[in-house]
This record gives sequence, C-alpha cells and structure tokens, in this order.
Amino acid sequence: MTLSMVVFSSSLSLSQLELPSRVKLLSLRATPLRNTSTIVSIGKQSQSHLRPISNFETGNRIGFGITIRPRPEQCIWNKSMVVSGLVRASKREDGLPNKFGGGIVIGSGLTVILAVMNRVLYKLALVPMKNYPFFLAQLTTFGYVAVYFTILYLRYRAGIVTKEMLALPKSRFVAIGALEALGVASGMASAAVLPGPAIPILNQSFLVWQLVFSVLILRRKYSGNQILGCLLVTAGVILAVASGSNEGQFMSQVDPLWPALMIASTAFHSVASILKEFVFIDGAKQLKGKPPDIFVVNSFGSGFQALFVFLLLPFLSNLRGIPFAELPIYLKSGAACFLNFGGDLLDCQGAPLLPLLFITTNMAFNISLLNLVKMTSALVASLASTLAVPISIYVLSLPLPYMQHGTNLNISFIIGSAILVLGLTLYNLPQPKDELKFN
Repeated sequence: MTLSMVVFSSSLSLSQLELPSRVKLLSLRATPLRNTSTIVSIGKQSQSHLRPISNFETGNRIGFGITIRPRPEQCIWNKSMVVSGLVRASKREDGLPNKFGGGIVIGSGLTVILAVMNRVLYKLALVPMKNYPFFLAQLTTFGYVAVYFTILYLRYRAGIVTKEMLALPKSRFVAIGALEALGVASGMASAAVLPGPAIPILNQSFLVWQLVFSVLILRRKYSGNQILGCLLVTAGVILAVASGSNEGQFMSQVDPLWPALMIASTAFHSVASILKEFVFIDGAKQLKGKPPDIFVVNSFGSGFQALFVFLLLPFLSNLRGIPFAELPIYLKSGAACFLNFGGDLLDCQGAPLLPLLFITTNMAFNISLLNLVKMTSALVASLASTLAVPISIYVLSLPLPYMQHGTNLNISFIIGSAILVLGLTLYNLPQPKDELKFN
C-alpha cells in the first residue's frame, strides 16, 4: 500500500490542496489549542491514525513519517502541518523507498527472462569456446569493470550519480569483491573434482545461505510459509536437476571435502549478495533517503572482485589445468578463437556472435538482478533467478542452433518444477501485519 502526503506552508488554503484520491478531507474543527485541524481518512471504510515520526527538511517542504494501524481512529493535523503535495511512503521497514509498485513484478519477470537467456547463451557460447572457458570467464570478469565504470562516469556527468554516492565507504565493496573472488576460487577448485550433475544441485544451497545471512546481517525476520517456500524451491530445483542424471550413486566415490567446498563457495557468494543489499539500505540512510545508484555498487564491487581474481590467477589457472607460465599463450589463443580470426579456428564456428550475445545478456542480467535487489531484497532476486533453472533445462532440451540434438525430460523434472513453483507461490503469499510503518 502506498500513501502520499505533503506539507506546504500554512498560508495556503485547503481549497488549493490537491490530495490523492484515496485521501479525503472529512471536516475542519477547532482544537482546545485554538488551531484549525484537518481530519484525514484513508480508504473508503477504514480510518488510520497518522502521527509525525520524524521531520526532515527538503527545501521548503517538511515530510512526516506515518504509522498505519488497523484500528479506526481519527487523525488530526494542526494548521502548522497543513497537508499539501506528496511525500511517498513505503511499506519496506529497511528505510528504502518503495516507489516501484508494479515495477517489482515487471523487474522480477525481466530478471527471470534474462536469467534463462543467460544460461542458454552461455551453453551456446561454449560451443565455439569449448577449449577456452577460462578465457571467457576472465574476459567477463575484467571486461565488465571497464564497461561498468564507463557507464558510471556517464551517469555522473549526467547528474544521476552524485559525489555523495561516490564517497560511500569502500570497505564494503572490498569485502564484496573479496567474497566473490573466494567464491570463484573455491567453486572452481571443487568443480574440477565433482561430477557434472552434482554441481547445480549443490549450488542450490545458495538460497539457504541467504536466509541465514539475511537474518544474521540484516536482522530480517521471515514467516513460516516464507521459510517453507524457500526450502520447497530448493527441493524442486534439486529434483529437476537430478532428473538428468542416470549415473546412480554419482557422489559415492567423491571425497566429502569437495562437496563441502562447493557449498562454501555458495556461502561466499551469498554473503556478497547480502552485503550489496546492505549497501543499498545503509546508503539510503547516509544519502537522506536516496539509495545509491546500482552502477556505483556494480562498478566498485566488480572492480575489487577483478583485483582479487587477478591476485589469484596463478592458483585459478592451475585449477583449470593451465600452468601459469603458459597462461599468456592460452589467453592469446582464446582471444583468436573469440574473435574467430587468426590461428587454427576449426573448432571456433559461431564466434564471435555467440560469445558476444552471451556477454551482452550476462551484463544485462547482472544489472537487472542488482536492480531487483535494490527494489526488493537479495533473497527475492535469488528466487527469481532460481525459477530460471528448470526453464533453462527445458529450453536446452530442445534442438537449438549449433546444438541440434535435443533430450527428453522425465517425470522427475516435471514434479521438481511443480514443487519449485509451489515454493515460490508459498513464499509470496500476503503476510498479515498488525502494523505497517511508512518512512
């Protein structure tokens, strides 16, 4: 629910005020203090008690915090607080203004679509780049830094990004970059040993970690149906992904260290995503209600991630079976295959179109995902991207360009997908609240 009120000077008459359609002036009466007051009703059948929580100067306007209670009470505003104009209130309790409304649904849908495209195009990009996946990973890591900071500079010149946004503490971005790099390193180390079907299954622990860390770091509380919904989503994805494995006990010969390391990598990525949400929340407080621009968070987070990945390059290249001394030759060959120009390119058909499509889509997906974190929370953004997993599996089962042979999906995939949708529905059920606070 969004309530809008503003305050002008008391010299304006009430007939000059333009109030939202859901706010009605009921009457004027004199109080014992001899001040003219206005009784305001919200909605058609219920009245809400409005009281000033805090004042903040915005030019010549004064905004008031509002608490909405379900019991019907009258609200009296003194003439010194005559209502005029608009101060948008938000149902979020973290201080971020909820000015998106239906945009959250659109943003979630766009994130799901981009997540599906991202997974499918990555698989297609690996057709020409199948011998150079490490090159493709480093290109996205370091290339995005240049792109993000270029966009950040343009938005700063346009006045969208302010000096105050750029002055936010960099220690949080250092932590985000370090955690992302550790997630990449531990994920690569375990992926080199684990069987293929185990990796997407173990990655689903990401949602569980987000529940835990959002409670620990953001002090967020979740209802029973939200927790159950997340667990159902995790179970549904595991069932859908595991349906593609016909190897029986495919984890029986694996040392428990490697699954634990893969789960730890998801924990690193999870903490990083929660810290990004914290940056938006705390940044909104420091910037007097205006959350930081997403390219501030994206640019500095990606910049420090690239720095730590660069420091870990000898370790990461060895994990991929590339001796560090041979890394320059490998990168040169990877660049030739990516551009489809020079060298032996018999296996690089589809480049550079498919890799470029993946990089463009991946960048759009990352921006959309972070924007969804800004609008809602890291957990909701993860649920949206998780929904893309079974959809992506279905799309990849179809005949595609450069991948002509499709696959058949069994009943376990359908059941798993249904459980996932049930979990998402359960998580998004309306939550009963005794009191909604608007800032």
